Amino acid sequence: MQNVVPHHQGESMNISIIGAGNIGAVLALRLVERGHEVRIANSRGAETLGEIVRQTGAQAGNPKDIVRGADVIVVTIPLKNVRDLPSDLFAGVPDTVTFIDTCNYYPQQRDGRIAEIEQGLPESRWVEQQIKRPVIKAFNNIYAANLRDKGVPSGKAGRIALPVAGDNAAAKAIVIGLVNDLGFDGVDAGPLDESWKQQPGSPVYTSDFDAAGVRNGLNAASPQRTADWRAKA
Repeated sequence: MQNVVPHHQGESMNISIIGAGNIGAVLALRLVERGHEVRIANSRGAETLGEIVRQTGAQAGNPKDIVRGADVIVVTIPLKNVRDLPSDLFAGVPDTVTFIDTCNYYPQQRDGRIAEIEQGLPESRWVEQQIKRPVIKAFNNIYAANLRDKGVPSGKAGRIALPVAGDNAAAKAIVIGLVNDLGFDGVDAGPLDESWKQQPGSPVYTSDFDAAGVRNGLNAASPQRTADWRAKA
């Protein structure tokens, strides 16, 4: 069981983001706005991140450097590239660090066939196997533009809710706190083995439901992938 040091909502954390695509850049922007210390890295080198640094206020670095001293590490890269991360990337990172996986499996559109996922392994379980760390699944079911623009204060009617799945209650609470910091309601989506309920093709995927709608959508989800989200024969 991963032991996680709890953080109080609103407390500044050191957050490192592996991946500078749409979701990674938006998370960097919004988390810096909320007072967190954010570092970001990609596979092409810190020198390629100048525009994102200017736009977000995050610090750029290489992956092995930015994971040191992090409270939270976000993995937000194309799913197929997760297996290409250095095998020692997280060596020495304490077990107390919370890992967030935002990745989605797009077999036809980008990732090609990943046999284990096609056979029913939840996407985030596959990510865990690659990085050898437990993860919390979050931020995978919302468009980056909406994550950037549609956060509102807690208690506002119609506030968009985001599902958060994982096995460690303390780590999940940290992520739900971050979701709330960013202007969304975090909904506990159960253990990681049920994270398929928020994968592409599920009722909650890019639906921007409120909390009640997310819970209903999770309950209505089917483990069978729809045709658009399965690898072709």
